[in-house]
Amino acid sequence: MTDTHLTSQPHRLMWLLWLMLFVGLPAFVAMWETRIPLNKPRREAAAAVRPAHAPSPPPVVAPTEIYALGRDQARAFNATIPFSRLPNPAARPFLFSGSPIDFARATDCLAAAQLYEAGDDAVGERAVAQVVLNRVRHPAFPKTVCGVVFQGQERATGCQFTFTCDGALARSPTQAAWERARDIARSALAGKVYKPVGYATHYHTDWVVPYWSGSLDKITAVGSHLFFRWRGWWGTPPAFRRAGEDGEPLVQRIARLSAAHQGDPDAPAGPSPLVLAGGTVADLAARPQQMIGTDSLGRTMAGVRLIAIAPGARSFLVELGRATSPDNWPAMAQTFCAGRPECRIMAWRMGTAPGGLPLSGDQMESMAFAYIHNSATGLQRALWNCLQTPRGKKDECMLQRNPKAAAPPPPATAPELAGVRRKERFEVVKITPPPPAVTPPAKP
Repeated sequence: MTDTHLTSQPHRLMWLLWLMLFVGLPAFVAMWETRIPLNKPRREAAAAVRPAHAPSPPPVVAPTEIYALGRDQARAFNATIPFSRLPNPAARPFLFSGSPIDFARATDCLAAAQLYEAGDDAVGERAVAQVVLNRVRHPAFPKTVCGVVFQGQERATGCQFTFTCDGALARSPTQAAWERARDIARSALAGKVYKPVGYATHYHTDWVVPYWSGSLDKITAVGSHLFFRWRGWWGTPPAFRRAGEDGEPLVQRIARLSAAHQGDPDAPAGPSPLVLAGGTVADLAARPQQMIGTDSLGRTMAGVRLIAIAPGARSFLVELGRATSPDNWPAMAQTFCAGRPECRIMAWRMGTAPGGLPLSGDQMESMAFAYIHNSATGLQRALWNCLQTPRGKKDECMLQRNPKAAAPPPPATAPELAGVRRKERFEVVKITPPPPAVTPPAKP
């Protein structure tokens, strides 16, 4: 009896020990693995548990207005603003899914923003392109690429991208710079990401101080540009989940650079039936390519004289022959563009053609015919200068700059009254002091 009592006591302790091993130890390990590390900043820990849905309406996008500071003062002020220590993840790839004409318009709007904002600098252009696409995905901004780029263009100052309202579009880029910008834009729309700027939605040069710079997180610098994102949930990746929409608007302000933005904005977008009569753009790109190089400059082919070839042999400047018919100009363009996935023709009438690249605004305005195709997007258009060659359809006409307002007619001359003499001539007499050695004549 005594032995039984002594042997039963350890069994109860053993049961308790096994219970702690099988239940308490796994619970303690799970708690240890899921704890928030104590060495992380409080804001970073909070970011790990941010909600997946918007906690408030999107922030208001204020116009880009700057403080009246000198360059040195602005640089000194910007240097005092520290960079954010929060993570700066790269944006997800942006894959454009619109129609071919929408893709062509988005490409040229994005290229214009890159080139006029960053200049002919590939790194700066990629950073600008990433900011534009970040905005397309954010619910605080328009839903199309062209809508984002030209937001606020109606303002004299304070637009979202300054080149759209400060007169910069009056300057013509070189053809080589424009084509490089379009290549960068196409890559960005096809999913290429510029990682350093992350999900930035704002930027400015370091010699200005916008009013909003103090309310956003400064995350990186690219060259002389500083990049920012919104604080809180609206600057995190879950806020950038919106997909872009179809229906890129026609922006007439870049029509002289982009065939996709020429024509009547009220007319349905699409290629000219004269161009498509010989087959699709894919059929044209599949034909044997003509051997056209620098040795062809000055020669006459298909009734036109070759003036210049842009870098990459994708754009040709030609002078039209006197005997060529305007209805046959698209066929001429196909002679140059056959076998080329991307091609552009710019043609002038005899006596008005430029000597080569780059082109001035007046030379672009005097262009008689333009043709463009891109087999990747299916874009194919032929456009005539309808001031020189009237066409039956408005969508076949190039967009012309607004003509200068006519001078107001001179005011009507009041009838002369009898007995009143009218002075016919007025003289402006310059009175100078006489030389000191000469005595002024006596008054009569």
